[in-house]
Amino acid sequence: MEVSNSEDKINQTLPNQRELAIRDALREAMEEEMLRDERVFLMGEEVGSYDGAYKCSRGMLEKFGPKRVIDAPIAECGFAGVGIGAAMAGLRPIIEFMTFNFSLIAIDQIINTAAKARLMSAGRLSCPIVFRGAGGAAFQLAAQHANSFESFYAYTPGLIVLAPATPYDMKGLLKSAIRDDNPVVFFESELTYSLKGVVPEGEYLVPIGKADLKREGNDLTIISWSKNVFLAEKVADELVAQGVECDLLDLRSLRPLDKEAIFKSVSKTHRVLIIQEQHLFASYGAFLSHLISTEIFDELDAPVGLVSSLEVPMPYSKSLESVVMPSKDRCLKEAWRVLEGVKLS
Repeated sequence: MEVSNSEDKINQTLPNQRELAIRDALREAMEEEMLRDERVFLMGEEVGSYDGAYKCSRGMLEKFGPKRVIDAPIAECGFAGVGIGAAMAGLRPIIEFMTFNFSLIAIDQIINTAAKARLMSAGRLSCPIVFRGAGGAAFQLAAQHANSFESFYAYTPGLIVLAPATPYDMKGLLKSAIRDDNPVVFFESELTYSLKGVVPEGEYLVPIGKADLKREGNDLTIISWSKNVFLAEKVADELVAQGVECDLLDLRSLRPLDKEAIFKSVSKTHRVLIIQEQHLFASYGAFLSHLISTEIFDELDAPVGLVSSLEVPMPYSKSLESVVMPSKDRCLKEAWRVLEGVKLS
């Protein structure tokens, strides 16, 4: 799978470009920050002796010891709460959920405690903590292990919500998240941990709240985030072959949102396609559609297009799973509906 970044063409000034898998980019980010700041530690299920459920913390227990790489029991509410308390006391925890499906057990800790700590303490407490792990569907994990919960967390003031796609962005944004003084929810994907891309060896950060324009065109803006950026790239490639040039915008940061980048692109192309893995109802993509339709309505030449997962719990069946998830064919059909749509008056 080919990946791209337009972040100054992968920061050409940084030395020693190399191909790195996402799991290794995440591990490097955590190791570098733990070496830089002794207050940083990692806690979660199987992060230590098992090297992480997806091997993102391989070798870290041996390198940092059991006081800084902590294997937690299967008790997400408990270890999320311990991490929040540690953050309020001055440490900088990284809390790994084996999957964000399990974060529901800890959602009260994240939304009602971490997100509101600064407000409810009148600014006397900060909560510099990162909640990270795999979000969304993988292959045949069925209904209880295939949810996309970005909108749950992006809904909540007080949280930063990040959903990068590429190895470069995973490393740079995770480092920025660990250094931030606010609680950060950091979405990864089981399906892309082995995906490789160019990552410099030198120190770099990716700024929170900035989208990445991965390709440029004048006919259609495609907006996506997380692993669906790779689906969006395939859709854009197919549209180019059909004579349609696309802007492809990888949001990377859902809260805060780079509205300026969205509005600039839409004001150029006048047509938008949003691709998301969430269900349509009350989703982040529906919010984006509302934002574009209300704040820059006069720039639109057609209604905003939105491709989502179908409104059913994820089936276990492989053939049915592929029907429920966004597909290239469904995205292309929606893209052409937008491209051929009646001009809005």
